[in-house]
Amino acid sequence: MPNRPSASAAQARLVPGATDAAPGQDGWQTDAMDERTFDRSGQHASVIGLGTWQLGADWGDVDDKQALAVLEAAAESGVTFFDTADVYGDGRSEQTIASFLSGRPDLHVLVATKMGRRVDQIPENYVLDNFRAWNDRSRRNLGVDRVDLVQLHCPPTPVYSTDEVFDALDTLVAEERIAAYGVSVETCAEALTAIARPNVASVQIILNPFRMKPLREVLPAARAAGVGVIARVPLASGLLSGRYTKDTVFPENDHRTFNRHGESFDQGETFSGVDYTTGVEAAAEFAALAPEGYTPAQLALRWIVRQPGVTTVIPGARSPEQARANAHAARLPELSEQTLAAIDDLYERRIKEQVEGRW
Repeated sequence: MPNRPSASAAQARLVPGATDAAPGQDGWQTDAMDERTFDRSGQHASVIGLGTWQLGADWGDVDDKQALAVLEAAAESGVTFFDTADVYGDGRSEQTIASFLSGRPDLHVLVATKMGRRVDQIPENYVLDNFRAWNDRSRRNLGVDRVDLVQLHCPPTPVYSTDEVFDALDTLVAEERIAAYGVSVETCAEALTAIARPNVASVQIILNPFRMKPLREVLPAARAAGVGVIARVPLASGLLSGRYTKDTVFPENDHRTFNRHGESFDQGETFSGVDYTTGVEAAAEFAALAPEGYTPAQLALRWIVRQPGVTTVIPGARSPEQARANAHAARLPELSEQTLAAIDDLYERRIKEQVEGRW
């Protein structure tokens, strides 16, 4: 796949009120990070956000103290976008975010949640009454009257083509329950259908050096329409960190154990849909491409941030150290053309055939 130019500097801005660092609540410091805009909603997000699936469930155990420490480390590092969902820990992730933000009323963080995965996955469940009920629950969990951004959580494909669904979402905006709405998708085709909807503010899609297909059509279409792109699963469920081997054993309650073949939800959510053995081998090659001063994970994040059309990328973190390291990727030097070409070549040789026809 040919290299793309880096994201335009016109998309970025500095966090308001920050230079090198800005004073945070209780005296802690908040580092500055570039932000980009969701054009249709006028909202802003740090170029590297925080995904909080792991703070709720399905990634092994994370206690409340550790979860709050991750949120604090991310915020101190300039992260101004938290992504969660009502199904993460059955609301635990939303509640943890609320607990963290309640003690920091002056902290600027855009919180995006998702809805729709707590019921049977049939189109008939995506109706206004259910939307109101799901939204009521998220507003209680988050401790807010109006949610910043609500996303349909990878609904059945026909939902994206149903006018009544988007009329219902418009109603939630009119009722001031939500400020804006978007969708989280599994496939590029679903993303393109959603982008064509006039009031969709954002599309969340799997994008990383092992899932490049969105670069060809989804990102250009989103840019043209003013739709923000939230890049998820940026490290291919940790593969791109370079820390795993073929003998790595994950906890039983970790989706990297129980969903490798799509047993519980879409297979693409686990290791980006790449066969684990192939993924480990390719990840070792990827790690060898990391320039001096980069970790493999930071290389993956920096590669995503430079793609035109990406608004924010949402790596998860299980420790404060991981959260800080992820955020630091936004401040690393630009990648060389040689490194970019090598990443493209790796994808073409080892990964493309496994994932492009399916997602």
